[in-house]
Amino acid sequence: MTMPKRTDRSRALILQAADAAFRELGFAGSSVEEIANRAGLTRKTVYNLFASKEDIALQLIALVEARDAPYRHRIEAGDNALALLEDVLLDSAQWCLANAALAKLALAPAERPTLEPPAERPSFQGLVRDILLLGQQQGRIRKDDDPNFMALVLLGIYGQAMLSVLAGRPFSADEIRHIIRIVIEGIGQRPAR
Repeated sequence: MTMPKRTDRSRALILQAADAAFRELGFAGSSVEEIANRAGLTRKTVYNLFASKEDIALQLIALVEARDAPYRHRIEAGDNALALLEDVLLDSAQWCLANAALAKLALAPAERPTLEPPAERPSFQGLVRDILLLGQQQGRIRKDDDPNFMALVLLGIYGQAMLSVLAGRPFSADEIRHIIRIVIEGIGQRPAR
């Protein structure tokens, strides 16, 4: 068994230390110095491996987004897209509540998301888009619109709702279901049956 390179070990230590610091002290309350101390490394080492505290946080968020295999398996198995979308957003909401400091960065990124999710890495936006594509194939999601655009709309509404929750408004799983229903059915009046 080969040992990971020193830089890989140092990166892992920094990410673990940052995760603990952000949970305990919040993003604003954590410094690179604090992260370095918790990792048992120097500040210089941290800056050699990461450009900034924000870069460390974005790497942590990317690690979470890369853990999408269980959802990808459900997409491949052809699960009900609406139920899968609900599960993904509810799981995300639980992560946001447990990781408020990182969630605020993920939900209100400094860089505006583009219509196409990043191709070079897994992303939450890409996962939601792929679930919407599955829904289109199943006839559960409208086929006359771009799933990339619909993913941005859904995530924009979801992000605002979660930011409100993180600011102190109570959270209910029914809110996630309501957001999905409004996005799926639209805001127009329901046709008389």
